[in-house]
Amino acid sequence: MQHVHLYIHGKHCEATSGLQFQSLNPATGETLAIVDHAAEQDVNDAIESAKAGFAIWSQMSASERSRILLKAVALLREKNDELAALEVLDTGKPIQEAAVVDIVTGADVIEYFAHLAPSRHGIQQPISNSAFFYTREEPLGVCAGIGAWNYPIQIAMWKAAPALAAGNTMVFKPSEETPLSVMRLAEIFTEAGLPDGVFNVVQGDYRVGQYLSRHPDIAKISFTGESNTGRKVMADSAATLKHVTMELGGKSPLIIFDDCDLDRAVTGAMLANFYTQGEVCTNGTRVFVHAAIYDAFLAQLKRRTELLVVGNPSDPATQVGALISEKHLNKVMSYLDSAQSAGAKLLTGGNRVKESGLENGFSSAHRLFRMHR
Repeated sequence: MQHVHLYIHGKHCEATSGLQFQSLNPATGETLAIVDHAAEQDVNDAIESAKAGFAIWSQMSASERSRILLKAVALLREKNDELAALEVLDTGKPIQEAAVVDIVTGADVIEYFAHLAPSRHGIQQPISNSAFFYTREEPLGVCAGIGAWNYPIQIAMWKAAPALAAGNTMVFKPSEETPLSVMRLAEIFTEAGLPDGVFNVVQGDYRVGQYLSRHPDIAKISFTGESNTGRKVMADSAATLKHVTMELGGKSPLIIFDDCDLDRAVTGAMLANFYTQGEVCTNGTRVFVHAAIYDAFLAQLKRRTELLVVGNPSDPATQVGALISEKHLNKVMSYLDSAQSAGAKLLTGGNRVKESGLENGFSSAHRLFRMHR
């Protein structure tokens, strides 16, 4: 079990709050780490560090920034398996997903913006024969990133990539459910050559997010999370007219018509609902199936759902991992009763997995309902 600190000005720092929280392995319920919870003073220190880093980073040429970010990309790809294994411990998602998606796609985004940065420039346009105007693109300053727990390192890379490529610096707060992998990202950025203070990490719950969204020296907030929290971030940011970018959760319908390729339609429905245990903001929560193929669709879906392997996320054979926390598991399990009360028939699954070393974890068998037509 490790002790995780904050990451400020290129090094690990103990929080001044004296508060700590546990990071649990969702698959087993075991404690992975004891994590420092940042105080307001720690957030202020991180922002001051980012301001100092901005004075250096923003004055570097776009080509210089690009070379450093591309070095980070190379390191991320080199350490893909290590980072994927850590992400699995932190999130409970299957290793077969994390090894080919989470770090890979995050590194791709950093690479994209690193190559884009040197080509960004202002414009010049004449307004008469004797006059013209021009614009120049300048970094905003210190940006804050607030991440979610389903794709923690990927989200951190997605937020950091455009901000850093443009010459900004960042203070990042991961979800308190998944605090580990972003610390490795910060170390990799430093190893790649980012100046101290360019990328900082503060740990903690909603209070740390509030410190960031209310701080007058934060120029922009990029938030990923649920809608109610997004409203609070937007309200806090309005007082200082911060730039705000939101990626909020949603409910996405999937419509299956009677002229579909049935095998592919079932595959699509399973991917939309079971990928990352359904903990994805584009989860296909509602599946509407044409009455003419409803029974055939449901029969194949039930058969193939029962073939899915629910197990230890670190096992390459596992297809469905663990939910993020016991609170979230209980919430999902509560939907069983409410769905059946609404007239649904449970066709398969619906039980908490309590074997193969997962007795204290947060895994549950995939759930499949038949609703009235």
